Amino acid sequence: MTDILPSATPAQWLAGARPRTLPAAVSPVLAACGLACYEGGFQVTAALLALLVSVALQVGVNYANDYSDGIRGTDAVRVGPLRLVGSGVARPGAVRRAAMISFAVAGLAGLVLVIMTQHWWLLGVGVACVLAAWYYTGGRRPYGYLGLGELFVFVFFGLVAVCGTVYVQLGRVTVATVLTGIGIGALTCAILVANNLRDIIGDAAVGKRTLATRLGDRRTRVFYLLLVALGALMIIGVAAITSAWALLGLVGLIMILPAARTVLAGGRGPELIGVLKTTGLAELVSAVGFAAGLIIAR
Repeated sequence: MTDILPSATPAQWLAGARPRTLPAAVSPVLAACGLACYEGGFQVTAALLALLVSVALQVGVNYANDYSDGIRGTDAVRVGPLRLVGSGVARPGAVRRAAMISFAVAGLAGLVLVIMTQHWWLLGVGVACVLAAWYYTGGRRPYGYLGLGELFVFVFFGLVAVCGTVYVQLGRVTVATVLTGIGIGALTCAILVANNLRDIIGDAAVGKRTLATRLGDRRTRVFYLLLVALGALMIIGVAAITSAWALLGLVGLIMILPAARTVLAGGRGPELIGVLKTTGLAELVSAVGFAAGLIIAR
């Protein structure tokens, strides 16, 4: 343990895992479980394994980003949460090992899930997820520095997470599943957009070309609002082909209104930390309401 925690305290390691981003990992699994229950195929063990995979991947990508950004020096100007490498409280190698341990946990849980379901092709999906997590800011040409972060988040924490969780329970993917994946992916992207909008000045200063730095301040704010609107639209779409009870998912999005006002009003820096937190919580509450509605309908 002393090797893994060379100088940082347990509280600092927890902060480095960025627990405020975990709704992005939990929400797609909850929403997918609601769909599986509605279709009469909910499986507790498969759902729990899918949740472990998703959360471990999220923690892994957070540590991997901390490591990669830290050794590049792109965390020098920040207004967000603690970065372990950038702040100097943990050695880069230790943070990298923490990321690899998280990926290993996700891989092991995914392997158990594959063995249990016998859907062996999902191993390829798992490998793609880990590679996407690492190369977000890792490698020679990290795609997060090319303005592609939101696209990969949409695919892996939206479509892949929702469709995969439904598939391992039902053995198929429905139209409602795809719509839910789009909606969850949009809301998860909104979390990343809020994060990158907060860091837009610092990222531009160190040459980190996120989508926010490419779009500019004003268009990034518009993009955030469009993503939230897309999330709401997809909930309505799923309700139209399943049950009106799915509209309970919109209750969570009511929580996002203060964050939307802050974005529209031109909030910057520390103000956007609250937007990031609220957006993540709103996505989680939305997923809970959506799943609860479908369970009631069942």
